[in-house]
Parts: sequence; structure tokens; C-alpha cells
Amino acid sequence: MFTRIGLFLLTNFAVLILASVVMSLLGVNPAQMSGLLVMAALFGFGGSIISLLLSKFMAKRGTGAVVISEPRNATERWLLDTVARQARAAGIGMPEVAVYDGPEINAFATGANRNNALVAVSTGLLHAMSEDEAEAVLGHEISHVANGDMITMALLQGVLNTFVIVLARVVGGVIDNALSGNRDSGRGFAYYIIVFVLEMVFGLFATMIAMWFSRRREFRADAGGASLAGRQKMIAALERLKLNHGQSTLPTQIAAFGIAGAATKKLFLSHPPLEERIAALRASTEA
Repeated sequence: MFTRIGLFLLTNFAVLILASVVMSLLGVNPAQMSGLLVMAALFGFGGSIISLLLSKFMAKRGTGAVVISEPRNATERWLLDTVARQARAAGIGMPEVAVYDGPEINAFATGANRNNALVAVSTGLLHAMSEDEAEAVLGHEISHVANGDMITMALLQGVLNTFVIVLARVVGGVIDNALSGNRDSGRGFAYYIIVFVLEMVFGLFATMIAMWFSRRREFRADAGGASLAGRQKMIAALERLKLNHGQSTLPTQIAAFGIAGAATKKLFLSHPPLEERIAALRASTEA
């Protein structure tokens, strides 16, 4: 909890300093910013918080995941027992456990509450992994929940959304004034086009920051999985993931919470390369 709050406050502090510098350089009066900041915060945090609150519902709907209420076979019983044991060890409430139909080796965790989360695994994972490897993957996902990664990502995204909204309008206003010769004729259509383009550009930079944080937390979740299941099991699970080259068919909104992630340009990767994750675990073994 302290880490999440500390990150949230530190990020906000950095944004405030940067906003102050930008406004000073552009000659914007801070007194005129209060309404914009309130509006930007409402929209910026509103979207991320609503997404967080709906994350379990959207994940189930997007993947077709079926929650195990009563185990129908030995595999489902093992899943429930393993998640229950790891949840107790991690100090969190028992998550819902679900299985979704997918050929890839993958799993994900989501939810707004660490004591009421969802952990889901693909049928591809159950078919391709041994119990030891699957146990490590479950430990990785339980660690995401215990670390509060879903909440932290929502807070970070809210800050970034707010920053994008404010900066796009401040810079857009300066550009519009320069193009109109500083005539006080109100905001025209060109202003809204400029703001739209700037939001796209600044949004790309915001996504890079969010994905950088996502990559950092994957190393922590790997370490957590190693602690809950065993380091060699976690390494073996990541080695097994290399068989499907880290590809994911998870919906975009929950891809960052999967074990494998998605292969895109490096700055937009939600997960570090599997080779780096394996090397980090091996290095910690040797330390």
C-alpha cells in the first residue's frame, strides 16, 4: 500500500512541477488553470477508475472465461487448491478462478480489490504446461494481485490522462493564439483540431510511460511467483512460454496483466522480453 501511495504522490508531484515549468515557459497564468485541472482530473481519473471497477466483468466477457464454482475434474480441483494456498501465503483473499478457451499459453489477473480479484488461465496453458510450470504462472498472477498492480496502473493512468488533457489544451491554446495573431476572437475550429492532434501525440508518450512501469512490475511478479512456487519452476514456466514466442490473444484492455504479454515495438511492450525475465531470475539465484 505504501509503495502504491508513494508512487501516486511522487508522480503527481512530478506532473505538478512539469506543468508549472510548461506554464511558465508558455506564459500561462496558473490562476486560469484551476477549472481546466478539475475538468482534466475528472475525465482523466474517471476513465481509469471506471475501467478498473469493470475490469473483472470486461475480462470475463472479453475472453469468455468461465469461473470455477464447483470443480468438475481433477485439473479444476488442482487449480482451486493451488490458488487458495498461494493466496493465503500472499496474504490476500481467495480470488475467483476461471478458465478461458485459448490456444496460447497465457493467464491473467485483474480486479479492483486485492481481496476480490480474478485469476484466469487459458486452456492452452493447461494443455502445454506441467503442474510445476502452471503453479509458477499462478504464483506470478497472485503476486500481481498482492502487489496491487491493477490499482497502481489505474492511478498512474489517471495521472497520465490528466496530464495529456491539460498539456494538450495549454499548448493548443498557445499555438492557436500564435496562428491567429493573438486576436481575442475565441476558440475556433482550428483550436480543437490542434488539441486533438496534440492529445494523440502526448497520449503516445503517456503510453510509453505506462508500459515502462508495466515492464518493471513484471520483474516483481516473476520474483513473487518464484517465492510462492519456487525459482526453478518460475524459470521453467518462462522457458515454456518461449514456445509460443510471447504472443497473446488477450483483449487489449487486459493484455498488460497476462503472463506472456504482446509483441510490439519495444517502447510499447507491456512485458519485458522473456530472455530478460529469465536472466533476471537466474541472476537473483546466483546473487
